[in-house]
Amino acid sequence: MAQDRVFFFDTTLRDGEQSPGCSMTQAEKLIMAHALDDLGVDILEAGFAIASEGDFAAIQAVAKEVRRPRIASLSRARREDIERAAAALEPADRSRIHIFLASSDIHLEYKLKIGREEALEQAHKAVALARTYVDEVEFSPEDSTRTNIDFLCKIVQVAIEAGATTINMPDTVGYTIPDEYRQMFRTVRERVPGADKVVFSAHCHNDLGLAVANSLAAIEGGARQVECTINGIGERAGNAALEEIAAALMVRENHFQKQHGLKLEKLYPVSQQLAQIISFGPSPNKAIVGGNAFAHEAGIHQHGVLSNPLTYEIMTPESVGVPSNRMVLGKHSGRHALRSRLLALGYDLNAEDLDAAYHAFTELADRKKAVYDLDLINLVAHHKRHADLIAAETVGEA
Repeated sequence: MAQDRVFFFDTTLRDGEQSPGCSMTQAEKLIMAHALDDLGVDILEAGFAIASEGDFAAIQAVAKEVRRPRIASLSRARREDIERAAAALEPADRSRIHIFLASSDIHLEYKLKIGREEALEQAHKAVALARTYVDEVEFSPEDSTRTNIDFLCKIVQVAIEAGATTINMPDTVGYTIPDEYRQMFRTVRERVPGADKVVFSAHCHNDLGLAVANSLAAIEGGARQVECTINGIGERAGNAALEEIAAALMVRENHFQKQHGLKLEKLYPVSQQLAQIISFGPSPNKAIVGGNAFAHEAGIHQHGVLSNPLTYEIMTPESVGVPSNRMVLGKHSGRHALRSRLLALGYDLNAEDLDAAYHAFTELADRKKAVYDLDLINLVAHHKRHADLIAAETVGEA
């Protein structure tokens, strides 16, 4: 397999949809599935087939209509789950069953109430069964980052021997930190026989705000698949945000040196599409796709960006599909930003008039949180009337 390629596994329609307020109808899932296909994701996890009749039907519909990416369904390590997933995926050109089974002692003891040996047996049986239905089986030892490393290696080995083609080691509860996660991948890949024959995957949650950092660390540790969602939606604090991982691989290509198949200029439109469907968008300060991601108010920043955008922007807004950067006029703005905006509105003021307009602008900005175009038009008109009045009085006195 190509070691310089990273595959994007999008789980917006499955893990993302599990976030409160993010549920989607079948029609909405289809709209998002086509948008994700257009974006270029490699694997599209369309749902959890056994969860409900609606999820089954949505997976089946996506499998029928969306042909390029591989379509996946989540499944527990149970026969009924696997058979249900296989049935939902039957129309797909390329399909994958994604099996998860807890591996940490706390999950085994308190959730599944089984021991390690029984977990190994269940993992082997489930993967082997799934391989009778599909060519690609992904296995996830749930809560990998809180799993004993020796046992993690053992259950990964069992899954590979049973026929798993992808091994996902999720940070299910957002517990790990980048150095730890990177080393976990390196250790498992070094110690498990046959590890070189499978793709390793990272699936990170954002409980400590480290989901993207941990995903990038996993890539450094040898992961060649990242599991993520648009806008970072997902359980609790969310999943790793697809757009942030993709942008990091682009901006820091000199460091990661990894290729992928995403069309980065589609990131913002897909983010907006999701926001329309679930009725809320990313927070304004969200990286890459937030409303303020390419907005500047501070005068020093505005002057720099107007001179050369690279002074304060590490990527162009157009590279991720944002129409343009935005100068926000407020009390922190400077003369350069004001002059630029006035020129756009058709007012080319000389130095003296600009100075007068700027002083009037700062007084207004102290009273308002933001100054809009109409405010500027009124401000210039008022200044012009005032200047004309003074000129007339001067002529009269003469």
